[in-house]
Amino acid sequence: MVMNELEGIYAIWLREVKIYFREKERFVASVVSPLLWIFGFGAGLGATVAIAGVNYQTYVFPGIMVMTVLFTSVFYGLYVIWDRKLDFLKEVMVSPLSRRWVFVGKMLGGVSDAFIQSMVLFIIALVLQIPLTPAGFVASLVVIFLTAACMTSIGLFFGAILSSMESFQLVSNFVVWPLFLFSGALFPISNLPSWLQVLTFIDPLTYAVDALRGTMLGTGVFSFGLDAGVLMVFCVLAIGIGSWAFERMGKL
Repeated sequence: MVMNELEGIYAIWLREVKIYFREKERFVASVVSPLLWIFGFGAGLGATVAIAGVNYQTYVFPGIMVMTVLFTSVFYGLYVIWDRKLDFLKEVMVSPLSRRWVFVGKMLGGVSDAFIQSMVLFIIALVLQIPLTPAGFVASLVVIFLTAACMTSIGLFFGAILSSMESFQLVSNFVVWPLFLFSGALFPISNLPSWLQVLTFIDPLTYAVDALRGTMLGTGVFSFGLDAGVLMVFCVLAIGIGSWAFERMGKL
């Protein structure tokens, strides 16, 4: 039984990865946006602004990496709606494979997409001469995995409970942008007024950005253990609600 479930998860994951590589426009579009932020916005301010002893372009780099993972992962949930329209998901749901494992397979597919795009940004980090050590690189991969798993699960949750592409766009305004803007990706969270800082502490991306700043630049506010621990908690919660939504799909 365990082997059958693993084979089912692998089959779903493999399908998602193959689709990703076939849709070259999807990869290009997802990489161009962070590059514009890094070399346009970051370089423009970086010429005159320094934060925590580093120029702004370098300071903002971990935040842009988290932004890439966020947008890639959450909007991955759109493919659930698309698969429902094509009746592919219906065929998978009636298979002997539990809906919980279907969710895991799709979640791992979304995590893989985010990982691939992150690798491109790590190459850019070398070009920018960001001081990333081998240990820091491994720690950064852990942070990216936890962040991608958390955000992909949230995206799949919305994909499971929403019925149209148009309704999913509301997620951008009410979930994605607030998560990004209150994470400290573009500026220190200490710059915010105290009443807004409360929002940053309940934002999982705050800890992802801080962890990457710590592993890549050595300028993290919290310890890596705290950042990783909080991300794990959010990740478990997100996977829980995502798998619940898949179990209830069609009944909500």
